[in-house]
Amino acid sequence: MPSISELEKIASQVRRDIVRMVHAVNSGHPGGSLGCTDYVVALYFEIMKHQPNPFDMNAKNQDVFFLSNGHISPLFYSVLARSGYFNIAELATFRKLNSRLQGHPTTHEGLEGVRIASGSLGQGLSNAIGAALSKKLNNDSSIVYSLHGDGELQEGQIWEAAMFAAHHKVDNLIACVDYNKQQIDGSTDQVMSLGDLEAKWYAFGWEVHHTNGNDMQNIIETVNSVKKQLGKGKPQIIIMRTEMGQGVDFMMGSHKWHGVAPNDEQLASALKQLEETLGDY
Repeated sequence: MPSISELEKIASQVRRDIVRMVHAVNSGHPGGSLGCTDYVVALYFEIMKHQPNPFDMNAKNQDVFFLSNGHISPLFYSVLARSGYFNIAELATFRKLNSRLQGHPTTHEGLEGVRIASGSLGQGLSNAIGAALSKKLNNDSSIVYSLHGDGELQEGQIWEAAMFAAHHKVDNLIACVDYNKQQIDGSTDQVMSLGDLEAKWYAFGWEVHHTNGNDMQNIIETVNSVKKQLGKGKPQIIIMRTEMGQGVDFMMGSHKWHGVAPNDEQLASALKQLEETLGDY
């Protein structure tokens, strides 16, 4: 298993991939991608039990991950490639015509590692619950993980799914909310306040946990602790505090980098701040 230092080096390379991919086509969503990097790296390189090759769409006896906030696809694609699902060189095709790496993940191109089309916000939790129930029916003890944006919680389908999961005791699921308090039009408090987020999830029948999503050690400790609560009749959710644009000083904390690509000068500045550890694609 990689050390915390090794995981942090992987995360640095993934962040380089993100800013380079978005810059190359002047399109994409760097802010949330950079903020969630540590969590997704921790899942794929340390926490989840999964087999990249050959890729099995059914994921029998494997943990699975569903990216609900599909606009942070640069992060997802980088982690999938870096963990062995497809060739790293393919990252250079991001958002280009006829590429499998579209702006939001899709399934019809057959990209290894992608099990649902996502980006239409609010749907990923329902998908994850379906997969978790399927695993129960198949006596498969592996775990389903999902990731959601905090602005995404303004979608009603999330709360329908939350009620369903609690009622049906979906206790092989760990959902996570990227709680950076930013969305495309401003802060979540300005657009539509989420109120007491912890109390909401408790009221819907979930067990609630917290982590610092930009601290690799804290992420791993939290998820390992949450895993001990599985199988006890309740779905689990992690409220993960992150900084939008983490790792690139001029992007950090601002909703303005939700969906804006860096220019040449900004890219150069970003890359100076992010160590190249595994080799750029």
